[in-house]
Amino acid sequence: MNDAFCSNHFQLEQIGKGIYAAIAKEGGGAVANAGFVDLGDKVIVFDTFNTQQASDDLKLIAEKTTNRTVTWVVNSHWHGDHIRGNQTFKDTTIISSQMTYSKIRDIHPSRFSKQKNDIQGLNDYIQSLKDQLNQTNDTKIQYQINSLSELKESLPTLELVLPNQTFNNEVTLQGTKRIAKLFTLGGGHSFCDAMLYIPDEKVIFMGDLLFVNCHPTFFEESDSVKWSNILIKVGQLEIDMAVPGHGPTGTKEDISKIINYISELITIAEESKQNEEIAIPEIFKDWSSPEIYQQNIKRLRELTNP
Repeated sequence: MNDAFCSNHFQLEQIGKGIYAAIAKEGGGAVANAGFVDLGDKVIVFDTFNTQQASDDLKLIAEKTTNRTVTWVVNSHWHGDHIRGNQTFKDTTIISSQMTYSKIRDIHPSRFSKQKNDIQGLNDYIQSLKDQLNQTNDTKIQYQINSLSELKESLPTLELVLPNQTFNNEVTLQGTKRIAKLFTLGGGHSFCDAMLYIPDEKVIFMGDLLFVNCHPTFFEESDSVKWSNILIKVGQLEIDMAVPGHGPTGTKEDISKIINYISELITIAEESKQNEEIAIPEIFKDWSSPEIYQQNIKRLRELTNP
């Protein structure tokens, strides 16, 4: 799709009529996935990546592909890899849930200023990784260096741009060719997670409620039971394609896999001892980011055995 366009940050995939997924490339400035939807006379961008270099490419390809300017930008949740590119779209309507807006407003200003004031610290860390790379020649370390270098490049001109429109439960975005439903069922992965569903095409953008072929990240704020319940409800929709926050595009089957993953982890966390090292179950063996698995078990143990 669109061979003339190539970004260092993401791979563009057409996944339905007027629907495009922007899948993050390892080592780029995107970190998480994003995408855009052409409604016929209006264009929605879903999430804005981790750096403005990546979001600038997203805006460019969205406007070139649809032949119109972006109408709406959605922030699925407050985490940086989904909102740090907002400044690319500061003249656009940026929509999020009320909760997501509050978290971006309250948490990110101090984070941004701390990072801007410690570019030297980041530089030193990148250098330490380069030293490690010389010893090991590990591709993963190279990707990490590349991604952090993109972050470093973004910091001097990075500015926080907040959503300027909020919603509580659901809003319908209407176009001449198709509609999109922007909705939230509350928090699971984050304090509040929003999804974008295009019913005619049976496509859903799920942010970090869905990870495909990689271990989902449980944060302190994550609620595994609510997360699972949200996925069960979403699984009742007609879905052919699901765009995750991380990993390649998936299907309804991948939603079931995360429900299963959460259920398995809760059981293991309840039944295992505090510092016991648990081998990754066979069904999740090939998923990327295996180190996340032990962190998730540890976090769930803290919740089940405080």
